[in-house]
Amino acid sequence: MALKRERIRISEGVYLNIIKTNKFKSNLINIYFIRPLDKNEVTQNALFPIILKRGTKNYNTLLEIEKKLEGMYGSNISIGVSKAGEKQIMRFSIEGPDSKYVDNKEMLSDMLKMLNEVINNPLMEEDGFVSKYVKQEKIRLSNKIQNLINDKKIYAIEKCIEKMCKDEPYSIYKLGYIEDLKDITSKSLYLHYQNVLKTSLIEIFVVGDINKKEIEKEIREEFKFNVENPVSISRETIKKDIKEVTKVIDNMDIVQAKLSMGYRINLPYEDKLYDAFLLGNNILGSGPESKLFLNVREKESLAYYVYSRGYKFKSLMIINAGVESDKIDSVIDISNKEVEHIQNGNFNDHDINIAKNSMITSIRSMYDDPYSISEFFFSQALTKSNRTINDIIADINSITKEQITQSFKNIQLDTIYAIKSNAKEEA
Repeated sequence: MALKRERIRISEGVYLNIIKTNKFKSNLINIYFIRPLDKNEVTQNALFPIILKRGTKNYNTLLEIEKKLEGMYGSNISIGVSKAGEKQIMRFSIEGPDSKYVDNKEMLSDMLKMLNEVINNPLMEEDGFVSKYVKQEKIRLSNKIQNLINDKKIYAIEKCIEKMCKDEPYSIYKLGYIEDLKDITSKSLYLHYQNVLKTSLIEIFVVGDINKKEIEKEIREEFKFNVENPVSISRETIKKDIKEVTKVIDNMDIVQAKLSMGYRINLPYEDKLYDAFLLGNNILGSGPESKLFLNVREKESLAYYVYSRGYKFKSLMIINAGVESDKIDSVIDISNKEVEHIQNGNFNDHDINIAKNSMITSIRSMYDDPYSISEFFFSQALTKSNRTINDIIADINSITKEQITQSFKNIQLDTIYAIKSNAKEEA
C-alpha cells in the first residue's frame, strides 16, 4: 500500500500531516519549526531547543524527563537543528509504542502531552531560562561548533559552501557561531524562544497506525500554538552565471588532503529535469560503479575516497575527495572531465540502469523507518510537492539518456576548496 500524506490546517501557520501506516509497532510525532536562515538568530535557534530538553516545570531535570519517558514504555524524545536550503529547521520528536502493544490505551495522548511539556512548558528562573542550564549548553554548543574543524571531510564541505555562497544566506552554518554566544543571556534567549513560537511556520508530522479524527482532536486540544504573522520564507536563488572559478587552499597539519568542488546546477528542484540530474549525479559519483570512483580512485589511484552529492534546495552539487596533497590538481582535472562526459552523453544504458536501481532501492528503504518517512514527507511539504514515493519511482524509471544530458548542460564549477598538508608544503 502506497504511503500518502494527509495535510490539515490547524491554525494560522500550523499544519498537521498524517502518514498512516500499520507497518510499525510504534508511533512517531515530529514537530518542525521553520525559520529563514538568518545570521542574527541562527545561534539562538541552535541553542534554545537544547535548553528546553534540560528541564520543564513538571520535570525539572533531564534525569526526571528520562525517568518519565522510561515509565512510558521507553519512549524517546529527541531534538535536531538542520538547514534545508536557506531555511533553519528546529525539530522536536517523540517516539513510543502504539497503544495496541502496551497496557495503556492513552499512549498517544501521553506522548503528545510529554512533547508539549518540553516545547511549551520550560523550566523558568525569574524572567528567563535557568541560567545554569544556559551557561552549560552555551559551552557545549561552542565546543560542538569548534569541533567541526576536527572532522576535516565535513569541514572542507562546509568551507566550500561558505566560500561559494558567501553573499547568500546558504553560507550560514546551521549551528551558528561561537562569537555570538557571549551576548546570549537567559532572558534574551527566552524572549527569542517566545518569538519563535509566535512567528514560525510549524509542520506537525505523525507517522503510525493512528485515527485521523482522534489525532487531529488531540493536537488541537494539547498544542496551543498561537502563531501571529508567520515569517515569510523566500525561495532560494539558484541560478548564477560563473565568470571565474574561486580557488581556496588552506594549509593544515593533516595526513590526507581534503578537496571539495562546488558546482551550480542552475536547475530548480521543481523543474521536470531535476530527477534526471539526480540520476546523472548517481552515475557521476554515487557508489562503487560511478564514474568518479572507477576513474579517479580505481583507474588512476588518485583518491582514497571520492563521491558527488546534490544539495536539493539550493541546487548545488559538490564533489568530495580525500587525496594526496600533490594530487589535488589532477583530481580536479579528471573530475571536471567526468562532469563533461555526463554533459556530452558519454555513458550507456548499463550506467543508467545501475543508477536507477540504486536510487529506487534507496527510496524504498524509507519504508523501513518512521523517521525517514517523516523526513521524506516533510521535504515534500517544503517543496509543495504532492508526489508519492510510487510517483517518484515511476518518474525515475521513465528518465531517458537525453534528459540526463540536458539536466547537466548548465552545470558550472563555482568554487574549489582544499585543505592540504603543511608537511607537503614545506617539502
